[in-house]
Amino acid sequence: MKNIIPRGLVVSCQALKDEPLYGGNTIPKMALAAKQGGAVGIRANTVHDINAIYRITEGTLPIIGLIKREYHDSPVYITPTLKEVKALIASSCHVIALDATLRPRPKGEKLEELVRYIRENSDKAIMADCSTDEDALAADALGVDYVSTTMRSYTEETRGFLIPDPDFCARLLNSVKNATVVAEGGINSFAALRNVLDSGIDHVIIGAAITRPQVITRVFVSVLESHPNFGEKEIV
Repeated sequence: MKNIIPRGLVVSCQALKDEPLYGGNTIPKMALAAKQGGAVGIRANTVHDINAIYRITEGTLPIIGLIKREYHDSPVYITPTLKEVKALIASSCHVIALDATLRPRPKGEKLEELVRYIRENSDKAIMADCSTDEDALAADALGVDYVSTTMRSYTEETRGFLIPDPDFCARLLNSVKNATVVAEGGINSFAALRNVLDSGIDHVIIGAAITRPQVITRVFVSVLESHPNFGEKEIV
Protein backbone atom coordinates (compact mmCIF):
# COMPACT_ATOMS: atom_id res chain seq x y z
CA MET A 1 0.00 0.00 0.00
CA LYS A 2 1.17 3.51 -0.77
CA ASN A 3 1.19 5.83 2.25
CA ILE A 4 1.14 9.27 0.64
CA ILE A 5 -1.34 11.19 2.80
CA PRO A 6 -0.25 11.94 6.39
CA ARG A 7 -2.68 11.58 9.26
CA GLY A 8 -4.59 14.83 9.70
CA LEU A 9 -6.96 17.06 7.77
CA VAL A 10 -7.29 17.08 3.99
CA VAL A 11 -9.33 19.99 2.64
CA SER A 12 -11.52 19.43 -0.39
CA CYS A 13 -11.29 22.50 -2.65
CA GLN A 14 -13.89 22.19 -5.38
CA ALA A 15 -16.41 24.29 -7.26
CA LEU A 16 -18.86 23.11 -9.90
CA LYS A 17 -19.71 25.05 -13.04
CA ASP A 18 -22.89 26.53 -11.55
CA GLU A 19 -21.10 27.84 -8.45
CA PRO A 20 -19.64 31.35 -8.03
CA LEU A 21 -16.11 30.15 -7.22
CA TYR A 22 -15.76 28.10 -10.40
CA GLY A 23 -12.98 29.11 -12.79
CA GLY A 24 -10.05 31.48 -12.49
CA ASN A 25 -7.58 31.07 -9.64
CA THR A 26 -10.01 31.08 -6.73
CA ILE A 27 -9.79 27.36 -5.97
CA PRO A 28 -5.96 27.26 -6.08
CA LYS A 29 -5.83 30.24 -3.69
CA MET A 30 -8.27 28.46 -1.41
CA ALA A 31 -5.97 25.44 -1.42
CA LEU A 32 -3.01 27.64 -0.51
CA ALA A 33 -5.02 29.11 2.36
CA ALA A 34 -5.86 25.57 3.52
CA LYS A 35 -2.17 24.70 3.45
CA GLN A 36 -1.35 27.77 5.54
CA GLY A 37 -4.04 26.67 7.99
CA GLY A 38 -2.40 23.29 8.51
CA ALA A 39 -4.04 21.00 5.93
CA VAL A 40 -1.95 17.91 5.16
CA GLY A 41 -3.45 17.48 1.70
CA ILE A 42 -5.95 18.78 -0.84
CA ARG A 43 -8.76 17.02 -2.70
CA ALA A 44 -9.55 18.65 -6.05
CA ASN A 45 -11.74 18.21 -9.12
CA THR A 46 -10.57 18.77 -12.74
CA VAL A 47 -7.09 18.61 -14.21
CA HIS A 48 -7.02 22.41 -14.45
CA ASP A 49 -7.49 22.89 -10.69
CA ILE A 50 -5.21 19.98 -9.77
CA ASN A 51 -2.31 21.38 -11.78
CA ALA A 52 -2.92 24.95 -10.59
CA ILE A 53 -2.98 23.79 -6.95
CA TYR A 54 0.24 21.86 -7.48
CA ARG A 55 1.91 25.00 -8.83
CA ILE A 56 0.67 27.40 -6.16
CA THR A 57 1.60 25.01 -3.32
CA GLU A 58 4.91 24.22 -5.06
CA GLY A 59 4.16 20.50 -4.90
CA THR A 60 4.44 20.46 -1.12
CA LEU A 61 1.04 18.87 -0.41
CA PRO A 62 -0.34 15.57 -1.68
CA ILE A 63 -3.29 16.17 -4.00
CA ILE A 64 -6.19 13.74 -4.28
CA GLY A 65 -7.45 14.21 -7.82
CA LEU A 66 -10.80 13.34 -9.32
CA ILE A 67 -12.90 14.26 -12.32
CA LYS A 68 -16.66 14.58 -11.95
CA ARG A 69 -18.46 13.67 -15.15
CA GLU A 70 -22.01 12.46 -15.68
CA TYR A 71 -22.93 9.72 -18.14
CA HIS A 72 -26.46 8.85 -19.19
CA ASP A 73 -26.10 5.11 -18.55
CA SER A 74 -24.83 5.20 -14.95
CA PRO A 75 -25.21 7.13 -11.68
CA VAL A 76 -21.43 6.91 -11.10
CA TYR A 77 -19.85 10.35 -11.62
CA ILE A 78 -16.57 10.50 -9.66
CA THR A 79 -13.81 9.41 -12.07
CA PRO A 80 -16.27 7.05 -13.72
CA THR A 81 -14.37 5.75 -16.76
CA LEU A 82 -10.94 5.06 -18.19
CA LYS A 83 -11.08 8.41 -20.00
CA GLU A 84 -11.02 10.31 -16.70
CA VAL A 85 -8.42 7.94 -15.23
CA LYS A 86 -6.05 8.63 -18.12
CA ALA A 87 -6.49 12.40 -17.68
CA LEU A 88 -5.67 12.12 -13.96
CA ILE A 89 -2.62 9.96 -14.61
CA ALA A 90 -1.31 12.79 -16.82
CA SER A 91 -2.07 15.39 -14.13
CA SER A 92 -0.06 16.50 -11.08
CA CYS A 93 -2.20 14.64 -8.55
CA HIS A 94 -0.63 12.11 -6.22
CA VAL A 95 -3.76 10.06 -5.51
CA ILE A 96 -6.60 9.18 -7.90
CA ALA A 97 -10.04 9.09 -6.27
CA LEU A 98 -12.80 7.15 -7.93
CA ASP A 99 -16.29 5.95 -7.09
CA ALA A 100 -15.91 2.43 -5.73
CA THR A 101 -19.57 1.67 -5.12
CA LEU A 102 -20.89 -1.58 -6.52
CA ARG A 103 -23.18 0.24 -8.95
CA PRO A 104 -22.80 -0.35 -12.71
CA ARG A 105 -20.27 2.03 -14.29
CA PRO A 106 -20.70 3.86 -17.59
CA LYS A 107 -20.03 1.87 -20.76
CA GLY A 108 -20.00 -1.34 -18.74
CA GLU A 109 -16.50 -0.64 -17.42
CA LYS A 110 -15.38 -2.36 -14.23
CA LEU A 111 -13.70 -0.91 -11.15
CA GLU A 112 -11.09 -3.66 -11.17
CA GLU A 113 -10.10 -2.70 -14.72
CA LEU A 114 -9.54 0.91 -13.72
CA VAL A 115 -7.51 -0.09 -10.65
CA ARG A 116 -5.38 -2.39 -12.79
CA TYR A 117 -4.81 0.31 -15.39
CA ILE A 118 -3.67 2.82 -12.75
CA ARG A 119 -1.26 0.28 -11.24
CA GLU A 120 0.21 -0.66 -14.62
CA ASN A 121 0.54 2.87 -15.98
CA SER A 122 1.40 5.14 -13.04
CA ASP A 123 2.85 5.33 -9.56
CA LYS A 124 -0.18 7.17 -8.20
CA ALA A 125 -2.07 5.90 -5.17
CA ILE A 126 -5.77 5.03 -5.36
CA MET A 127 -8.62 6.23 -3.14
CA ALA A 128 -11.88 4.27 -3.27
CA ASP A 129 -14.96 6.40 -2.50
CA CYS A 130 -17.41 4.02 -0.81
CA SER A 131 -20.94 4.06 0.61
CA THR A 132 -21.33 0.68 2.30
CA ASP A 133 -19.34 -1.99 4.12
CA GLU A 134 -19.58 -4.17 1.00
CA ASP A 135 -18.14 -1.40 -1.21
CA ALA A 136 -15.22 -0.91 1.15
CA LEU A 137 -14.38 -4.61 1.49
CA ALA A 138 -14.53 -5.14 -2.27
CA ALA A 139 -12.25 -2.14 -2.86
CA ASP A 140 -9.83 -3.32 -0.19
CA ALA A 141 -9.67 -6.71 -1.88
CA LEU A 142 -8.68 -4.96 -5.13
CA GLY A 143 -5.65 -3.49 -3.36
CA VAL A 144 -6.55 0.20 -3.23
CA ASP A 145 -4.50 2.41 -0.91
CA TYR A 146 -7.32 4.37 0.73
CA VAL A 147 -10.96 3.59 1.45
CA SER A 148 -13.07 6.69 2.00
CA THR A 149 -16.63 7.11 3.29
CA THR A 150 -17.30 9.78 0.65
CA MET A 151 -20.38 8.19 -0.93
CA ARG A 152 -22.21 7.43 2.32
CA SER A 153 -25.79 8.83 1.98
CA TYR A 154 -25.20 9.70 -1.70
CA THR A 155 -26.30 6.38 -3.21
CA GLU A 156 -29.82 5.01 -3.51
CA GLU A 157 -28.95 2.31 -1.02
CA THR A 158 -27.74 4.76 1.64
CA ARG A 159 -29.90 7.80 0.87
CA GLY A 160 -31.14 9.41 4.08
CA PHE A 161 -28.40 7.95 6.27
CA LEU A 162 -27.08 10.51 8.71
CA ILE A 163 -23.50 11.58 8.08
CA PRO A 164 -20.91 11.57 9.35
CA ASP A 165 -21.50 8.02 10.50
CA PRO A 166 -18.99 7.19 13.26
CA ASP A 167 -20.31 3.62 13.59
CA PHE A 168 -19.65 3.06 9.88
CA CYS A 169 -16.15 4.50 10.32
CA ALA A 170 -15.47 2.20 13.27
CA ARG A 171 -16.68 -0.87 11.34
CA LEU A 172 -14.42 -0.05 8.41
CA LEU A 173 -11.44 0.34 10.72
CA ASN A 174 -12.09 -3.19 11.99
CA SER A 175 -12.91 -4.83 8.65
CA VAL A 176 -10.63 -3.14 6.10
CA LYS A 177 -7.38 -5.08 6.31
CA ASN A 178 -4.93 -3.27 4.05
CA ALA A 179 -6.12 0.17 2.95
CA THR A 180 -6.11 3.28 5.14
CA VAL A 181 -9.64 4.34 6.12
CA VAL A 182 -10.55 7.98 5.49
CA ALA A 183 -13.63 9.79 6.82
CA GLU A 184 -15.35 12.21 4.46
CA GLY A 185 -18.86 13.57 4.24
CA GLY A 186 -21.07 15.67 6.51
CA ILE A 187 -18.31 16.79 8.87
CA ASN A 188 -19.61 20.32 9.35
CA SER A 189 -19.00 21.08 13.02
CA PHE A 190 -16.37 20.61 15.72
CA ALA A 191 -18.67 18.11 17.43
CA ALA A 192 -19.06 16.07 14.25
CA LEU A 193 -15.30 16.01 13.78
CA ARG A 194 -14.75 14.87 17.37
CA ASN A 195 -17.29 12.06 16.93
CA VAL A 196 -15.46 10.85 13.84
CA LEU A 197 -12.09 11.00 15.61
CA ASP A 198 -13.58 9.07 18.54
CA SER A 199 -14.17 6.17 16.14
CA GLY A 200 -10.40 5.82 15.81
CA ILE A 201 -9.96 7.39 12.39
CA ASP A 202 -7.07 9.82 11.98
CA HIS A 203 -7.43 10.68 8.26
CA VAL A 204 -10.23 13.17 7.60
CA ILE A 205 -11.44 15.12 4.56
CA ILE A 206 -13.61 18.22 4.98
CA GLY A 207 -14.97 20.22 2.07
CA ALA A 208 -18.18 22.25 2.20
CA ALA A 209 -17.78 23.40 5.81
CA ILE A 210 -14.49 25.09 4.85
CA THR A 211 -14.53 25.86 1.14
CA ARG A 212 -18.11 26.41 -0.02
CA PRO A 213 -19.25 29.82 1.25
CA GLN A 214 -22.74 29.50 -0.21
CA VAL A 215 -23.31 26.34 1.84
CA ILE A 216 -21.83 27.84 5.00
CA THR A 217 -23.94 31.00 4.59
CA ARG A 218 -27.08 28.93 4.04
CA VAL A 219 -26.57 27.15 7.37
CA PHE A 220 -26.12 30.41 9.30
CA VAL A 221 -29.14 31.97 7.58
CA SER A 222 -31.24 28.93 8.48
CA VAL A 223 -30.26 29.23 12.15
CA LEU A 224 -30.90 32.95 12.13
CA GLU A 225 -34.33 32.68 10.50
CA SER A 226 -35.44 29.91 12.84
CA HIS A 227 -34.54 31.87 15.97
CA PRO A 228 -37.57 33.25 17.87
CA ASN A 229 -36.03 36.72 18.02
CA PHE A 230 -35.81 36.92 14.22
CA GLY A 231 -38.59 38.48 12.20
CA GLU A 232 -40.46 41.71 11.82
CA LYS A 233 -40.40 43.97 14.84
CA GLU A 234 -43.62 45.53 15.95
CA ILE A 235 -43.85 49.12 14.89
CA VAL A 236 -45.11 51.14 17.84
